Amino acid sequence: MFRTGLNPYGLTYCLGLQGSGGPRANPDGRGLEGFVDIAQQIGAQSIELHNAWLVPLSDAELHMLRDRLRGLGMLPIVSFGLPWEPNEGAIRSALALGATIIRTPLSGVLCGDRAAKGPQWPEIVTAARAGLKDFARDAARSGLTVAIENHQDFGSRELLDFCDEAGPNVGLCLDTGNTFAVAESPLDFARRVAPRVRHVHLKDYRAHWSDEGLRLVRCAIGDGAVPFTEIAAVLAGHHDTLTASLEPGALEARHVRLFTDAWWNGYASTSASDLARCLHEARRNRLQDDADWRTPWEQQVGGDELIRFELEMIRRSASNMRAIGLMN
Repeated sequence: MFRTGLNPYGLTYCLGLQGSGGPRANPDGRGLEGFVDIAQQIGAQSIELHNAWLVPLSDAELHMLRDRLRGLGMLPIVSFGLPWEPNEGAIRSALALGATIIRTPLSGVLCGDRAAKGPQWPEIVTAARAGLKDFARDAARSGLTVAIENHQDFGSRELLDFCDEAGPNVGLCLDTGNTFAVAESPLDFARRVAPRVRHVHLKDYRAHWSDEGLRLVRCAIGDGAVPFTEIAAVLAGHHDTLTASLEPGALEARHVRLFTDAWWNGYASTSASDLARCLHEARRNRLQDDADWRTPWEQQVGGDELIRFELEMIRRSASNMRAIGLMN
């Protein structure tokens, strides 16, 4: 049911989006052209494009890219950062490429850590609500859909409220791995939001347990805790097809400190059974307590070794998703 392709955020070092300075810098990041080549190599049927790459391009260059992607059989999605970028750039990119969906996060919060924002958290929520309404209105005028991602900041019920408030052209980009960061199981999350899903990030994690909670450590998609076939079955009950992007997690493990009182500041109460399902799912294919959970980036590795690490993980992810029928 998925038209599965690639986004750039599991290849940040290889593409030059991470490591811009210092001894591990990658000054020769492959950028947009290299990203399209990698997507072609894995047989991508969709491609999620980093909008910062697109904004400097002329209309003619965007149209050339549109025609190239059509020739490769890749459906484009524009990936945009609502908290940081002006609306006009993403809308222009989408229209020039013939994309119908713009994916965006709503905040910069990671690891579910609202407490780190302290008293600013309510202001962040208010700003996200207002910014989304404005963007949704502008996108609707151009016939575009906005897909807000569960970006380790908001839970399923909160995101559904955002959608209802912002308008009928707003849905969700379901990131299958990020649900753990807000103490929800991937399957519970998918069941709640399924009718409003417009795009999917296929992400997986292996959990490493700590005294404060759990670290979400990147892995090849299909090697970790996320029950992909069950999630796909839930979504198939509401959609004939959806675009999806392979996206291994970040090069930094996400430490979700949900065993501490402070982490829960800003959250509504949750049921014991909901939390139990989250913790139970996170234990599937978990890392042993004495395992070195650090990625090569966290081990201070750079250069060709880190590029190989990212590329091999993408290739294994594609192979795993083909094996269970979620990628052609």
